[in-house]
Amino acid sequence: MTRLIVAAGGGGDAVAAAMLDAALYGDDGQAVILTYAWDRLLVDPVPGPRAPSDFTGLQQLTKTVWSVPAAGRPITPAGSTLPRLAAELPHTFALIGPHHGAEGVARQLEELVALLRPTSIDLLDVGGDILARGDEPTLKSPLGDALTLAACCQMNAPVRLLVAGPGLDGELPADDVRSALGTLVHTFAPKDAEPVSGVLEWHPSEATGMLAAAARGARGVCEVRDAGLLVPLTDDSPAVHEVDMDGALHRNELARAVLSTTSLDEAEARSREVCGYSEIDYERNKAAWLKDQPAMNLDPGTVLSQLDAFENEARSRGVTHTTFRHLTEVLNLSGTQRDDLRQLLISSRPERYSAPLWSIPAATE
Repeated sequence: MTRLIVAAGGGGDAVAAAMLDAALYGDDGQAVILTYAWDRLLVDPVPGPRAPSDFTGLQQLTKTVWSVPAAGRPITPAGSTLPRLAAELPHTFALIGPHHGAEGVARQLEELVALLRPTSIDLLDVGGDILARGDEPTLKSPLGDALTLAACCQMNAPVRLLVAGPGLDGELPADDVRSALGTLVHTFAPKDAEPVSGVLEWHPSEATGMLAAAARGARGVCEVRDAGLLVPLTDDSPAVHEVDMDGALHRNELARAVLSTTSLDEAEARSREVCGYSEIDYERNKAAWLKDQPAMNLDPGTVLSQLDAFENEARSRGVTHTTFRHLTEVLNLSGTQRDDLRQLLISSRPERYSAPLWSIPAATE
């Protein structure tokens, strides 16, 4: 009774896939989650997605598909959240290898389907940027979603496209996403967030963190990412909708452009043509900039003073929540200090911890 879930953009989509699987099918852990090893620079200082050659201890499933077990390790200086996910969740996490373009990802999918004979295949995206045209000014990371959409559209087996948390990734306005949504499949409730609650204590995903928080009842405006994007948390935020695959491909110009790509370099070139940029170029530039930044000390008094200043500014923008990833960047700390920051803030102001987000209450009179 194996199920296959493709985490469209990697990162937090893999955590959301585990959350969805438990909500729809129970906690038997029979799903295989196919996902990128493509974490933000806070976790992995090497730009772009990781290949199997960037790990030790992987297990080969098919000719081109490898799973990442708990004992797997990224080779320094690379980093990855996948081994820890494999240690804490019952699912099998298999690695998307986009280095052979959309055709390579499609080949991986065909091999997995032949091996697993899954009872269902879902392509899951949190936020809905998989529905982007490619020219939206707020779009930041379209390439991974475009490659998985292009690959899934080439499958001989039926694939169901699901969008969870419309607008939660901050890349497309929720209203733009809603216009393409189909049948409501599920609305996450507090109990649905429990299977991944431990993971979200350390995992840096902002969109999936907001999805879980919304499932628990969080409402308001959450500030995320290094750009300080404002994301509304509404009654629609915990929803999961089915979306027509052909309609999504018709909307997504980048996905159509990468359909026949056979390398990641070629896919990047298509992204530059369609979107005007490649998100891996952005990661390369940011990684080079971060390399020259001095290490900051996590002094509790200084941090709490800076936090007060940030909260006052954020409050004036109508912000009610933020993520620990955003706080780490706002306070000029490194990714390795994020857990220390979390512990400091939760221990000093536990009433502000609205798991897994940080709450910014209205100013007192």
